[in-house]
This record gives sequence, C-alpha cells and structure tokens, in this order.
Amino acid sequence: MRPIVLAACVLILAACSPQAPDGALAPPPADAPATPPAAAPPPAAPIPEEFSGDLDARGTEPFWGLQVRATQITLQRPDHPDLTAANRGPTMDGAKAVWTTTAGAVPLTVTLTLQACSDGMSDLKYSYAAQVVIGSETLKGCAGKTGAMPKEG
Repeated sequence: MRPIVLAACVLILAACSPQAPDGALAPPPADAPATPPAAAPPPAAPIPEEFSGDLDARGTEPFWGLQVRATQITLQRPDHPDLTAANRGPTMDGAKAVWTTTAGAVPLTVTLTLQACSDGMSDLKYSYAAQVVIGSETLKGCAGKTGAMPKEG
C-alpha cells in the first residue's frame, strides 16, 4: 500500500507543476522570488598617485599640448580646433597609465609612462613620456604633474 500512496503523491505533485501547452515547464508565477542579481565585477585596481590629479603633456614637431583634468582631456594643436573628450580615468598597463576616450567621433588614446623625458628642443626634464593617438595620428612628447612642470630658466 505504501508504494501506491508514494506513487500517488508523486503524480499529484507533477500534475500541480505549471506546464506550457507543448509540455515544457511554464515560467514561474509573477510572485515567485526573482533570480539573484549577477555578482558585481571586481573593483578596478587603484590608480597610483603618480597618475592621479592634473597632468599636462606637450610635444614638438609638431607642437601640441594636452591637459588631463578630473572630468575632461583637452588636446590643443596649432592649425587644429581644440579637441575635448570625457576623462573616464586611466587603466594601468604595467608602468603606463592609458586613457581611452573619444573626442566627438574621433578615438583618442593618451599613454603616460613614468620615466625621464626630454622634449628634444630644450634642456627641460619631465617625469613622464607621453604618447597621444588621435585617429590615425600619433604625437609623442613629455608630461608632468601640472604644478611640477619644468620651466625654462
């Protein structure tokens, strides 16, 4: 008798499960508990102090200047309109900080490497080597913290 009761209970439970017309299981009722949200991505690695705050870069042949500020990056070049892009913050690539953004529809990538740099036209020494890729053009130069940029004597 027990096997018959057990089989009857299983059949009753199976009959109570909602099923779609094709025999597939129906979606859970609206008042069913929601599935748990996906786990948050791990936090980004902290940006080293050397690459935080206001930074300025400049280059020669051709002349250009770049300012990295809390919310924006601005590229200035003679005979070109200034380009301004959102500063989404850098990602670290070893000893390099890389900012990737767009100025309008033009991709802009700024890479600063913590290493001694000379602009090639003066005896000024900078703390960073800089590379700016705007569209298909690459500009190279030097950079430093805004308040610590070298000045000609």
